[in-house]
Amino acid sequence: MIRLIKYLVSAFTFCALISATEANSKNFVFAYLMAEDDPRYLTKRRYTGLTLRQQYPSISGAKVAIRESRILSRSLGITFKLIEKSLRVDGDYISIIKSLINNGVKVFLLDIPAQTLRVITKEFKKEPVLLFNIRNRDNDLRNKNCSVNLYHSVPSYRMLTDALAQYLVKRGWKNVLILRGPEKNDHAYADAFVSSARRLRIDIVDDRNFTLSNDPRERSKSNVSLLTGGVDYDVVFVADSQGEFSRYVAYQTYLPRPMVGDEGLTPVAWHWTWERHGAPQLNQRFARIEKNRHMRSEDWAAWIGIKSVISAIRKTQSQDINVIRQFLIDDGTTIDTYKGNPSSYRAWNNQLRQPILLHTHNAVIARAPIDGFLHQINNLDTMGYDHGESKCQITN
Repeated sequence: MIRLIKYLVSAFTFCALISATEANSKNFVFAYLMAEDDPRYLTKRRYTGLTLRQQYPSISGAKVAIRESRILSRSLGITFKLIEKSLRVDGDYISIIKSLINNGVKVFLLDIPAQTLRVITKEFKKEPVLLFNIRNRDNDLRNKNCSVNLYHSVPSYRMLTDALAQYLVKRGWKNVLILRGPEKNDHAYADAFVSSARRLRIDIVDDRNFTLSNDPRERSKSNVSLLTGGVDYDVVFVADSQGEFSRYVAYQTYLPRPMVGDEGLTPVAWHWTWERHGAPQLNQRFARIEKNRHMRSEDWAAWIGIKSVISAIRKTQSQDINVIRQFLIDDGTTIDTYKGNPSSYRAWNNQLRQPILLHTHNAVIARAPIDGFLHQINNLDTMGYDHGESKCQITN
């Protein structure tokens, strides 16, 4: 009798495990993590009440991707789900992620500050999960602080400035004056442009700091005409993440010259005025979910992160993370980014190679890589860190 009871218990347990496995195979869960008190989301109003550079969480882009997957979901017999978790900047992300992993989550979209992202990637470096960086452009995350399971769907600063530099060379604007602000992001952006200029032999005629101040002693660092005088240049590159200074640069430079960088002609992953390769339809789908603003680069990065994984599952017929990971970096992989060139992730640093859009406030002027800039393998690798110059040591 006891032997019979043990047999029945074992059989029941085995059946339960099979049922759990089948249930898990029918659901594929993505988790979106954000810092609810991230300073980047704060409304920064100037003394007149103007809001210049408002940023938003990118969850809406992820929701668009999940909604798009419904037809494919039925054909695959898999339900794609999205979990949203919001913590404080100093919250216990490690415990939350561990809990989600234990509940079957395999892919995480991380819309969090770079420092927190670095801690998470180190903690879960050996876990069979995929982590997507959908906001941070820091070059070091693609170099010395890279990780085997950290994928970047948002372009790096270097990719953005390489795209901009290509356009400047194409137009013959090879003498550039740099104006950089005091913020950390300002210096990261300006430093990346210096590297891009060096690569394409653009001459930096001077690199000057600006200061937002009413102090008469700082007048030479806040007056646009004074700050841009004394040298000859074809274009002014402005690194101003706050947007307060750069909005006054146009039409006030000492020489009548165009402006690029954080104002004027700006390089981004996505812009609402992009009108080719299915972009209007994507913007419309986003507008059905987010009615109060246009789709931005971070929204697009969340969207393409989920789309990349679903594409891998469809083409490999596997939900195994190692299979998905190999698909993403495979030379033959093509992911439709709605920007033209077929894309894939670089095997040496897990960065999504992708076209970059160069836009003004209401139009996309060009798409990089610019015609004439060639690479021996993939022209998209003319932007960002190529294999030979990358300091990332991961082995996929």
